[in-house]
Amino acid sequence: MVSGFQKFLLRGNLIDLAVGVLIGAAFGKVVESFTSGLILPIIGIFGGVPDFSALVFTINGSVFKYGAFITALLSFVLSAAVIYFFVIVPFNRLMERFKREEKPPVAEPTNEEKLLAEIRDALRQRPL
Repeated sequence: MVSGFQKFLLRGNLIDLAVGVLIGAAFGKVVESFTSGLILPIIGIFGGVPDFSALVFTINGSVFKYGAFITALLSFVLSAAVIYFFVIVPFNRLMERFKREEKPPVAEPTNEEKLLAEIRDALRQRPL
């Protein structure tokens, strides 16, 4: 049972997944820092820093902090935009540049070529 667990832990896919999660978390911190440190202040120049965390409403003593949700949603959308425009778009352009040129498919022989091939094969089979 222990050896099976050890094989499970040491499988390549599991290690790759763990590395991907760790790299993703680190990259997420970089994107969040870029968004909050550079993008949000640029937006703040034109209309103030978008912080809606003070928006709340109360019903029967229960406080609903919908402003925090709006702020988190805005941060998510900005982070997704940063990832798309600064990672995905350049990566796709780079991949297109290095993309191997695909060879065109071999054309189907015409009926005339098929007929000539049959004649050739028939002539080869005839005794001299």
